[in-house]
Amino acid sequence: QVQLVDSGGDSVQPGGSLRLSCTYSGDILSIQVMGWLRQGPGEQRETVATITSGDFTNYVDSVKGRFPISRDKTKNTMYLQMNTLTPEATAVYYCAAATPGARKGHYDSWGQGTQVTVSS
Repeated sequence: QVQLVDSGGDSVQPGGSLRLSCTYSGDILSIQVMGWLRQGPGEQRETVATITSGDFTNYVDSVKGRFPISRDKTKNTMYLQMNTLTPEATAVYYCAAATPGARKGHYDSWGQGTQVTVSS
């Protein structure tokens, strides 16, 4: 079992920045992939960025170059640095983790979600 607690969401103006954090605990050595996903109003959930246990990263095209994902293994914390934010980034952001027990392509641990609102 892996427990995730995500935080850092806020209301910001377009062009601003935020850093989301996801602290993980429990059976952390079993984590194979971690990711940030988001769900905007009336939209389907979307994977924003992922990072593997070997620190290989992947991004949805809309955030490439603006939202670097990283992980500090000494703090058991994953981050999403969100730069040059636009209103289209408004969503609830969730961190998630996949262990060997997860179905292929799915996550089996989730944070509670943190709201990001980008508005002038």
